[in-house]
Amino acid sequence: MSEPFSLLMAVYRGDHPVHFAKAFASSVGGQSRPPAQVVLVQDGPVSPGLEGAIETAIADSPVPVVLHRIEQNAGLATALATGLALSDHDIVARMDADDISLPERFAAQLPLIEDGLDLVGTGMLEFLDDDGSIVGRRVPRTGQAEIERYARFHDPFSHPTVVYRRSAVERAGGYQPLGLMEDYWLFARMIHAGARVGNIAEPLVMYRVGAGAYARRGGRAQWRSELALQRALRRIGFTTRREHLRNVLVRGGYRFVPEPVRKLAYRRFIARGPASRPSEEL
Repeated sequence: MSEPFSLLMAVYRGDHPVHFAKAFASSVGGQSRPPAQVVLVQDGPVSPGLEGAIETAIADSPVPVVLHRIEQNAGLATALATGLALSDHDIVARMDADDISLPERFAAQLPLIEDGLDLVGTGMLEFLDDDGSIVGRRVPRTGQAEIERYARFHDPFSHPTVVYRRSAVERAGGYQPLGLMEDYWLFARMIHAGARVGNIAEPLVMYRVGAGAYARRGGRAQWRSELALQRALRRIGFTTRREHLRNVLVRGGYRFVPEPVRKLAYRRFIARGPASRPSEEL
């Protein structure tokens, strides 16, 4: 039987009103299988424009919306943990406030959850912020064994695409702040706790690539977050000593290569899909 599900979104002051409106509409009224509830967490104060877009989205929504406002910006992990607690349903779909869900996204993902998986992601199409042109495609790893193997080096899921069971998230300890790596940290703990996982290779989410997308993948803040993540993965026994050393050297070093090199590596080794790239990505 089909189960109802909640859509979980978080917005903050950096989100663009028009982008948010498109993300909301594409993930609710634009779906062939829409959510039964939307949980929207406003993480701190937002601009008047975004406030207006939120009010309009709620007023026009074909399904009930729970809006929770956090007075001061608390970060994505806290916002999503708060939203999960407000979800009426065990199945929860994630969506970022600046991406676009394709119409058959949930119709493709929900049956896999209902058939026994705890976490399901999809592929993504990357599009430019300015003119909307498609510039890349992310093809995820599929199958439990391959996802588990790959997760020891790289996040096997694109966070804006996932649908999961809240109960499986809670068994793994839920969202926990970890610099800029809270999604990878959660998914690794879910796998480590025995979650049944999968990915749909087909791109069912359009991911917005704006200015600074590659710059944000590097720098000292990313390096510190990377080290914190690798220490955490090693602490729970998710990675071996050898994997830990490899990850610190390769993933940590990647944060300091020049931005043009980082962009080239990303386009060459990540966006083109597993059939045309080495088995380890950055």
